[in-house]
Amino acid sequence: MPELNGHYVDGRFVPGAGVHLGVAIAVRGGGLLAPALLDVDEKPLATLMEELRDLVARARRARLRGAETTAATCTVTSLGDLGVDRVFGVIHPPQVALVGFGAVRERPWAEGGLLGVRPVVSATLAADHRVSDGLRGARLLTALAQALAAPEQL
Repeated sequence: MPELNGHYVDGRFVPGAGVHLGVAIAVRGGGLLAPALLDVDEKPLATLMEELRDLVARARRARLRGAETTAATCTVTSLGDLGVDRVFGVIHPPQVALVGFGAVRERPWAEGGLLGVRPVVSATLAADHRVSDGLRGARLLTALAQALAAPEQL
């Protein structure tokens, strides 16, 4: 969703030059950082996971590079590892969107007339309404749900 990837600056939306995903990281001793994984749309999932592990380790040792601290065009946060079911995040200006993930839980799920149990995660979106609207937000969350339903295609 290009219209949710960028910054609101000087009264207008400026699209991101790339998809630079800010990742909320709790640091030891308290506090939160949201450094960016750069150009996530151009890398395979295995590479992103390797870069994420490195980014988290360096953030916790205060060894981030300049671009990683300022380049994020959208942020993702998760409190699922702490048992939180839903995250209602706050946008980190000048960014215009933040996606929050809760814990993966087994839930009853009906599909095709059958009832079963399936792992389910809640994803939420905080978006700047000066740039976007609920329809674009719904499209982003729908695309995200489709991607998560077929992770082998990521």
